[in-house]
Amino acid sequence: MNTILGLDLPTCWFLVIGGLITGYGVLDGFDLGAGALHLFFNKEESRRTALNAIGPVWDGNEVWLVIAGGALFAGFPLVYGVVLSTFYIPFMLFLVALIFRAISIEFRSKEPWRWWRKMWDIAYMASSTFITLLLGLILGNLIQGLPINAQHEFTGDLFTFFNPYAILIAVTTLSLFMMHGAIYLTMKTENRLYAKLTVLVSNCSKFFILCFILTSMATLIYIPHMTHEFKRYPVLFLLPLAAVLAVLNLKRNIDARKYFTAFIFSSFTTAILLILFAIGLFPNIIISSTNPAWSISIYQAAATNTSLRIMLLMAAIGTPLVLSYTVFVFWTFRGKVKLNEMSY
Repeated sequence: MNTILGLDLPTCWFLVIGGLITGYGVLDGFDLGAGALHLFFNKEESRRTALNAIGPVWDGNEVWLVIAGGALFAGFPLVYGVVLSTFYIPFMLFLVALIFRAISIEFRSKEPWRWWRKMWDIAYMASSTFITLLLGLILGNLIQGLPINAQHEFTGDLFTFFNPYAILIAVTTLSLFMMHGAIYLTMKTENRLYAKLTVLVSNCSKFFILCFILTSMATLIYIPHMTHEFKRYPVLFLLPLAAVLAVLNLKRNIDARKYFTAFIFSSFTTAILLILFAIGLFPNIIISSTNPAWSISIYQAAATNTSLRIMLLMAAIGTPLVLSYTVFVFWTFRGKVKLNEMSY
């Protein structure tokens, strides 16, 4: 059987990988955003509180990225090879930033010296911001298309990645994650830090809405292939409408200081924007800006049906386990952060 619920196996794997990337964006998005905001907190206690708000969950959130990478390798090995070779330098920088971010979180509290903690605070903020911008830059280039030749080889250079549209997507990603992280921190803090975060949430939401509008306009004007599937299936226009309504409800809940509901809407906004990205690409995964005929579709890149069936079974077993663990951790560490001698 080469179909599941009426969908062929490559499409099923496209959905699986999309779901895993969406899970990573929603979950790691808020702790990357919290890290990008870290230096906005001036007091030592505030910084420790913000750090301990994401302390129990940040490493588990990154598991979704590892699983997504493994799923891409298993389901679409050609795409895995092309993407990693094309973005070799960005991915190496991404890994270095991930390492520094982890070290910053774990090393900060090891010594009481002021200069020591300040050094790791800066490293934590810089690495979180850098990771977010890199993710947005990679996403922007995938949306716009890459200079790929008929042999699926990248023909550009490092400066190819730094085009205006990709930079806009990078900034939009940063604004989204900062807002997402600020909302999460409001749910985990109280007193003066909470009061400061209410201002930060409001400012970050305004920044994101501006970026959202600019990105939407730029995509409609300069990236016409992202609208092909929507023109082909008009019912899909419900998704952009849902995105707009989500952003409006997000702002409404922020203004009303209903931060749990706002967090739900910011998570939904992150998810639906990634869904729109996936629909715009489908059935391609990598679009060639040199010649659309050289683009790589899910059918060209897919592994054998036997491999897809076996790996899909493993994904069906493994993904719910990771999801259950994630829910368990969030439930266990629910509520406001309380600092003690075991805290970061």
